[in-house]
Amino acid sequence: MLQGQILTPQGWIEGEIAFDQRIRQVNATAVSGAARYILPGFIDLHVHGAAGVDIMAGGNSGETVARTHARHGTTSLLGTTMTARPNSITRALQGLAGVMAERKSGCARMLGVHLEGPYVSAQRLGAQPPEVLQATLAQVKEFHAIAPIRVLTLAPEVTGHLELIPHLKDLGIRVQLGHTAGSYEDGVAALEAGAAGFTHLFNGMTPLVHREPGMVGAALAHAEYAELIPDLQHVHPGAMKAALRAIPKLYCVSDATAATGMPDGEYSLGSQRVFKCLGCVRLATGSLAGSALTMDQALRNLLSLGLDLADASHRLSRNPADYLGEAERGRLEAGAWADIVVLDEQHQVVEVFVEGEAVDLSSS
Repeated sequence: MLQGQILTPQGWIEGEIAFDQRIRQVNATAVSGAARYILPGFIDLHVHGAAGVDIMAGGNSGETVARTHARHGTTSLLGTTMTARPNSITRALQGLAGVMAERKSGCARMLGVHLEGPYVSAQRLGAQPPEVLQATLAQVKEFHAIAPIRVLTLAPEVTGHLELIPHLKDLGIRVQLGHTAGSYEDGVAALEAGAAGFTHLFNGMTPLVHREPGMVGAALAHAEYAELIPDLQHVHPGAMKAALRAIPKLYCVSDATAATGMPDGEYSLGSQRVFKCLGCVRLATGSLAGSALTMDQALRNLLSLGLDLADASHRLSRNPADYLGEAERGRLEAGAWADIVVLDEQHQVVEVFVEGEAVDLSSS
């Protein structure tokens, strides 16, 4: 049982929460002692790596990634691929399938795959390797059979991609628009075809210009959901505030790489070499290449922009849960999974529970 200020779906209460694997009761009662904030565990839908390990390495890399992020309050996540040749993607998916089949002690729950490449634009690669492919339903189904794809990023302007979106939606895959040179009109058409969101909004897409609103304009004008990297490096705080105001269920992701939780140095991001320095992760060219962000720091960054703790929490838990259709995660109520993060008065993580299991924070 935990006691403190509990963020429930109805708002804050002072009280206690009882749980085993699932939450059994949330009761209002007077609490003594130092203030503790009890929030739903963070849900990160865009994670490439951590602790020197990259998801594309396959094998048990996903286990290391899930364990590292759990120590920072992430209780569930999507393992995220890079643009690569099909055999490399297959290897990564096989590794993720094993991690999904059995959650090891101390690890966040791997909910599935975010297939960020290879169905992107060669004109908007960002840190993606130049191994782009035109998507086919047959190939996506092959990947999906290895490990369930929950989110798929594509460039809608690529020939055949717009027509493919309804079929991907029928498979239960949320299509996101990203790494795209497409226009505002391409974005609107993709949303009308069934696309659900936008990958790391502002980054890797055509910008908003007042006579040519681009993919960013399509998101700000029409999106219900979009992901954003709140590391205060990928997106200017003013642009973040505009997106938070415009997109009702904007949610935040880490886009974390192997450099997360590691000292400055050289790391892998798919087939690319990236370099961590002063908190940034970049290619040798200087372009940003994912991040070293953790979700607890993402929360503190949102607070620094003026969001209150409840709103910041929703952007990291309830909104991504709702986006995936995970009705039993991202909320503290009876019957939900006991995915819980406890913060102290300085909003530092002091306890984490994944499906009721306490996570050892000593190695964080």
